[in-house]
Amino acid sequence: MDSVASDSGPGIDLVGLTRSLVDIDSTTGREGEAARWLAGYLRERGFPVTEQPVDEHRFNIVVASGRPSVFLSTHFDCVPPFFPSRREGDRIYGRGACDAKGILAAQIAAADVIRRDRGAVVGLLFVVGEERGSDGARQANQAAEGCRFLVDGEPTDNRLGAATRGMLRLKLRASGKAAHSSFPELGESAIDKLIDALVKLRGLELPSDPVLGNTHYTVGLITGGVAPNVVPPSAEAEVMFRTVSPGTDVRRAIVDLESTVTIEHILEVPPVRLVTVDGFDTEVFPYTTDIPLLHRWGQPLLFGPGSIHVAHTAHEFINVSDLRSAVTGYVTIVQELLKRAG
Repeated sequence: MDSVASDSGPGIDLVGLTRSLVDIDSTTGREGEAARWLAGYLRERGFPVTEQPVDEHRFNIVVASGRPSVFLSTHFDCVPPFFPSRREGDRIYGRGACDAKGILAAQIAAADVIRRDRGAVVGLLFVVGEERGSDGARQANQAAEGCRFLVDGEPTDNRLGAATRGMLRLKLRASGKAAHSSFPELGESAIDKLIDALVKLRGLELPSDPVLGNTHYTVGLITGGVAPNVVPPSAEAEVMFRTVSPGTDVRRAIVDLESTVTIEHILEVPPVRLVTVDGFDTEVFPYTTDIPLLHRWGQPLLFGPGSIHVAHTAHEFINVSDLRSAVTGYVTIVQELLKRAG
């Protein structure tokens, strides 16, 4: 057994727990089976589990005895496609190995060490839906009571996050007039208008921040037209901005695009400044997390094993040695936060 031992009893089988979670397909929308398995696993080990419904098939898992002032949290949904676990040397491969099922296993192991060896109480919050809209976090936020600190788990290479970027998702829509392509002068190309707007976007000065850096963006989706021989009457593009300030700053910076396209607001997650503790390397991360949607769970921290560079890839993995280090890291962080909470 690859376990995290404590003086007073056996620990959690980190490899076994991680692989068991990875081997359950919990791509977003399909988390029900993983939630049921995880709830049963925790109850068998004496953790008090509450199942918080998100929809008729899925639920978040809250572990709390009394009213803990510190919670460890992460998500157990994954991006597609699902593929099961395998171990090669120090690495566990599989969908969700580092984002975020290995993290979840390390948090359970840390909570187990804390309750066995330290006699303290730390809560656990595991949510669905993080990869697509964070409906689990939104639901969980309604149930928070009295928490002082939330340590969110994402792949940070066992560094503490100092800040994370936000996200602003916009849709640019262009309208034109259909015509036979042999007489383009009788029509008006929506695709040409959209291209003009996107080229103009490249040259605009976007907001910057001394800590988070410059705003950047990706044009993730483009659609338009009806047929090759028709002047296109409509076209649209979805643009994802990684923000360093409120989304309204980006909207002001791109207002000139509205001379050729309309701009529809789809989704915004704000950037976040995070709590840190001494003794850890810190880093600013360019991705978003559930933290802005869990603001009622206390002051946020971000920490977890694994690299974001392999998350969502066909060779996603996590190192067992990093899992073990993460358990120690979580225990140290919780101890410090419990002191601060009094």
